[in-house]
Amino acid sequence: MTDIAPQRVRKPDWLRVRAPTSAGFAETRQLMRRLGLVTVCEEAACPNIGECWTQKHATVMILGDTCTRACAFCNVKTGMPQPVDIMEPVRVAEAAGELGLEHIVITSVDRDDLADGGATQFVRVIQELRKRAPRTTIEILTPDFRNKAETAVARIVDARPDVYNHNLETVPRLYPTIRPGARYYASLRLLESVKRLDPSIFTKSGLMVGLGEERLEMHQVMDDMRSAGVDFLTCGQYLQPTPRHAKVHEFVPPATFAAYAAIARAKGFLQVAASPLTRSSYHAGADFAVMKAARDRTLASHAQA
Repeated sequence: MTDIAPQRVRKPDWLRVRAPTSAGFAETRQLMRRLGLVTVCEEAACPNIGECWTQKHATVMILGDTCTRACAFCNVKTGMPQPVDIMEPVRVAEAAGELGLEHIVITSVDRDDLADGGATQFVRVIQELRKRAPRTTIEILTPDFRNKAETAVARIVDARPDVYNHNLETVPRLYPTIRPGARYYASLRLLESVKRLDPSIFTKSGLMVGLGEERLEMHQVMDDMRSAGVDFLTCGQYLQPTPRHAKVHEFVPPATFAAYAAIARAKGFLQVAASPLTRSSYHAGADFAVMKAARDRTLASHAQA
């Protein structure tokens, strides 16, 4: 890790959330345990877990709980992952059915140890969800499939998720210290390839702020995303998970997030979610409905023109 802070800075009031205590939270946790599923909500120490799990919304993290990379911002453990669980897709679909999900988000750890980077497991999960929970819309949040993206992305696109999300995470200048195992332009090409292969699939990407980025750099990343055809931008505050991780350079105030959102909408994103507590899958179902309606309106106006 780099840029180590001896202690974490106290969070401002707008980032404080209550500890989860509801019955719905406990029921969601019990279901995940019973089905042997891993969630990014827990592994990444998401601050919204209480709200989301109370509403029985959970983001499943497939391919285990151990990542082959060690990004400076991420709380997921690093090491040698376990073999792929071939029954995991069935259990994911069972969870979607039992939770009664209208929209589900599936993500994964990086699996650089696998020949396909884990793409086959994403495809199997999508297939099982279509079979066992046909009314549930599917959003996937994939890694960059380093050196395997061309074939991996094509396979997943063929399975036709409703939303393909891949996070750029930060501005290109900060990649060497914050996301050293990834390449900014490779991630952009991944998002661009989804649209090239199937323009009907919504694409989505997210950024963290508070890592030392400059506003003009953020604006440039938004332009890059739009050039790649990205439909939906999420933007949230980076929070240092442990003292071993990259430090927070700034707690960005809500007004700045509102300004970023206004600029992003002006640049043509169909949907923008920007707030201190925004995360990739936070309110994903409601945001998907807004995004779909926005595209429908755009297509209707073009048809009338």
